[in-house]
Amino acid sequence: MNKVKKQRAVILLSGGLDSATVLAMATEQNYDCYVLSFDYGQRSVVELQAAKVLAKKAAAIEHKVLRMPLEDFGGSALTDLSIDMPEGEPQEFEIPVTYVPARNTVFLSLALGWAEVLEADAIFIGVNSVDYSGYPDCRPEFIQAFELMANLATRAGVEGNKLSIETPLMNMTKGEIIERGLALGIDYKQTVSCYQADDRGYACNHCDSCKLRREGFEQAGVADQTHYF
Repeated sequence: MNKVKKQRAVILLSGGLDSATVLAMATEQNYDCYVLSFDYGQRSVVELQAAKVLAKKAAAIEHKVLRMPLEDFGGSALTDLSIDMPEGEPQEFEIPVTYVPARNTVFLSLALGWAEVLEADAIFIGVNSVDYSGYPDCRPEFIQAFELMANLATRAGVEGNKLSIETPLMNMTKGEIIERGLALGIDYKQTVSCYQADDRGYACNHCDSCKLRREGFEQAGVADQTHYF
């Protein structure tokens, strides 16, 4: 009797709320999960410690953390300490200063390379266009274009082994994401979303990411157990 090959997926995991939920969703779908995180010069590297904990808890097959010095380019409040972290409400249709130029393009490209080596079927990424659509590389149009490019640029794609870019959170509100994650057993205390969390993983409660996270728990009607400094 032939054994059916289990599907494999590369999961981009920052250590934050969204990517933790995506990892849980991919696990629920019975993928063998290969987790990829990046040390890209972000202000808060404590999120990488959270990613390690989350990957282990999810029983990921493998977890890689790659060094990618995007701070050498700067251009973002996340990678350039000379740029102030915004604390006001972002302007509608304005790309926030926390946008990191080409970040998702770079991350997905490296995930694509690993996915091809693994003969993986999918790459999962926690982009979302509902709660925070200011980032151009979180839009459905970008994901569709990247998937097309990925299947044109790889041997696997040319030989007919198409790879999909999975974005299960794309059309969900933050509250819906949290509800889904709680149903999957995620302990969100183990995640770090803050753009400038301290070495303990405590959040600032002022940056855009903290505000969205706090509002998400309010939408979901559950207590926010995030530690704030």
